[in-house]
Amino acid sequence: MSTKYQKPRGTRDILPEEEKFREGIVQTARKVLESYGYTFLVTPTFEYAELFSRSIGTTTDIVEKEMFVFQDKGERILALRPEGTASIIRAFLENQIHPPAKLAYILNMFRAERPQRGRYREFWQIGAEALGIRDPLMDAEMIEMAVRLLKEIGLKDFHLEVNSIGTPEERDVYKRSLLDYVEEKELMKELSLCESCNRRKTVNVLRILDCEIDAPKLYDAPVILEFLSRESYQYFEQVQSYLSNWGIEFVVNPKMVRGLDYYTHTVFEIKVRELGAQDTVCGGGRYDRLVEELGGPATPAMGFAIGLDRVVVAMESSIPKLKGPFYFVATVGEMERGYGVRLLKKLREWYIPSDMCYELKSLKAQLKIADRIQAQKAVIVGEDEIMKGRVKVRDMETGEEIEVEEKELKTLYENYIQGHKAS
Repeated sequence: MSTKYQKPRGTRDILPEEEKFREGIVQTARKVLESYGYTFLVTPTFEYAELFSRSIGTTTDIVEKEMFVFQDKGERILALRPEGTASIIRAFLENQIHPPAKLAYILNMFRAERPQRGRYREFWQIGAEALGIRDPLMDAEMIEMAVRLLKEIGLKDFHLEVNSIGTPEERDVYKRSLLDYVEEKELMKELSLCESCNRRKTVNVLRILDCEIDAPKLYDAPVILEFLSRESYQYFEQVQSYLSNWGIEFVVNPKMVRGLDYYTHTVFEIKVRELGAQDTVCGGGRYDRLVEELGGPATPAMGFAIGLDRVVVAMESSIPKLKGPFYFVATVGEMERGYGVRLLKKLREWYIPSDMCYELKSLKAQLKIADRIQAQKAVIVGEDEIMKGRVKVRDMETGEEIEVEEKELKTLYENYIQGHKAS
């Protein structure tokens, strides 16, 4: 059926079954993150655009191509948030939150990317930021926490990649070496860059390592690990040592640089192969200079973000079929209807998902509605049941019927919930 209005390109409707599944992921994420001492906050959906361009980097794809920027009536230049870290740092500074601080968020983000499976222009992230702590133990704990979170929500068959990109000074030396390599390959006619990478070469050659087209061509390029100082390399080795001692499997990917300019030292990504090109479900790293760059005191920091939408795509085969209300109250006649309405109110006071037919219909018609909305049990109220102070409960799947007292309806539901949790 065609409709007059359609959702904007790159957005999506999250329908009830998926919404319920996502809520379960969010609840698990809150439980895990809070167990590590994180507290949650919410930042504005839009900020001054300069906040993102200054923190993310003017040469990144996000700032150059993907931010939704607009001018308000006061001629201020604003942007819908494309990522969470910059906003968290701004809130940390503006609200004078004292370090060390462990802050977490579950927020929607916006990027004008080319829509693909698992990549949307409005998307959701679960993120964590630890501010004021610089120690390899913090880096390893952040990575371990992300791995645990993904395991607890039921994601399987993912793999972890780690790297160190050192300090900005070490990266500057590496950039010159990488640029020399690229230019020599071009001179020898062994390399032809895409249009975007030709521009990246002059503004930030590291961004070529993010390109799906050209990055594979740089298979024998120098790697950042060769340019780390002794101190930076030992720091990275300590991070790896913690992960190994904790039994966390990982591989070192020396060409991972991440897509944001604020990272220093440890960076990591968690990937799911089955997702194809957009296989990263979690990414993060250390950013020891960002707070200072945004006007605050020198404050080390480490964080990550999990793409909720990509996680759901990776787990779509696990999304259970959504059931209807647990109880559907059906009354035999008009006289019994008042009793049924009062019973329905009581069920809802017990927080049991319940419904009924709002029109006066035959019992057969009411049970058809119960079946159509996939109610699990029908509570049938007739004159005999009222006289005996009991109700009839019919299992809508098997047709089996039992008679119980009103208060036992709560016990039946609680037993169902306990059994559901156990399974």
